[in-house]
Amino acid sequence: MRLLIVEDDLEAARAMATGLAEHGHQCDTAADGEAGLAAARADRFDVLVVDRMMPRMDGVTMVETLRREADSTPVLFLSALGEITDRVAGLNAGGDDYLVKPYALAELLARVEALARRREMSSVQTVLKVGDLEMDLLGREVRRAGQEIDLQPREFQLLEFLMRNAGQSVTRTMLLEKVWEYHFDPQTNVIDVHISRLRAKIDKGFDRAMLQTVRGAGYRLEA
Repeated sequence: MRLLIVEDDLEAARAMATGLAEHGHQCDTAADGEAGLAAARADRFDVLVVDRMMPRMDGVTMVETLRREADSTPVLFLSALGEITDRVAGLNAGGDDYLVKPYALAELLARVEALARRREMSSVQTVLKVGDLEMDLLGREVRRAGQEIDLQPREFQLLEFLMRNAGQSVTRTMLLEKVWEYHFDPQTNVIDVHISRLRAKIDKGFDRAMLQTVRGAGYRLEA
């Protein structure tokens, strides 16, 4: 996967590029929004990782410009600005995800790879399959081993996100943002309740459990 990192802190950009390269990704860098805009216009990238606050042109302006030009490359905003209004501004500008600094490389990697996978699948895929679990996105139907599973709308959304990221650990923060569209922690057990209900529906009565809890990390759907 080819990534463009737009970050004015050169040391941070190098560290990020090194960490992502160790997981097999090719990384180009740009030191400000103007350079990032020029690079994104000149070449094709799978994901753009863009800092919000930069000299010459900030990240929000850069992304707004690309969206006006019909560039749909997925964008992950990085920022030290973590208030809800800051996140909303980034997403409204055309960002696809938002990660607050300081961050863990593992979560950055997971979010970047999730954005790339969603882009690959979104244009053509209407059926998701993980092992013997199948989801019809158009018919809004779910089956495991041919047995129909009745899901509530939120459970369907949760399972869709897990299936699109099958084999990868997803954090509670990612679930709150992508399934519930919360850009803050509501300090409730809403995720635990829905995971428990979903696990009972897709795993109960089958020989092996697909929905795994990853201690200290989140959850993972395994084929």
